[in-house]
Amino acid sequence: MRVDFYGLAFETPRVTFFLRSPWRSSHLEHRLFDAVRGLPRVEPEEAPDELRLHLTDPKTWRAALQATTRVLKGWEEDADPASEKRSWRWMLEADANHAGYDHQGERASLWAFLRLSLDRGGVEDPEKGEDVDLDGFGVQVHGTGEREA
Repeated sequence: MRVDFYGLAFETPRVTFFLRSPWRSSHLEHRLFDAVRGLPRVEPEEAPDELRLHLTDPKTWRAALQATTRVLKGWEEDADPASEKRSWRWMLEADANHAGYDHQGERASLWAFLRLSLDRGGVEDPEKGEDVDLDGFGVQVHGTGEREA
């Protein structure tokens, strides 16, 4: 399937949303995961310490990206406009050797994580910014092809 991630296009067999260590994840991470879980054609998978949602349909991918964006924009709007500014961005990460495999011998994948930025204080106050990584929630865009023998 072909997925578009904010202008970056990827050809992938599937995309997986995950929630690591659900008992330690933040409320926002659960809200993001639940927004995707409620979509049609999502295949859930439960592991002992991780929940996963597999998507193999491009329309479901677009709906999932739109659902997570709505949750994040709502989180931004919850800020007190007089004393706090909130923003978010996706951080992309990959692990691959010269042959296109990761450190475990699997086809390389692209991982996307969220980083939240909180700016507190008024106009005359010194800048008090803070970045928070949502390590519990993320997206894996799987690599294509099979491992060579």
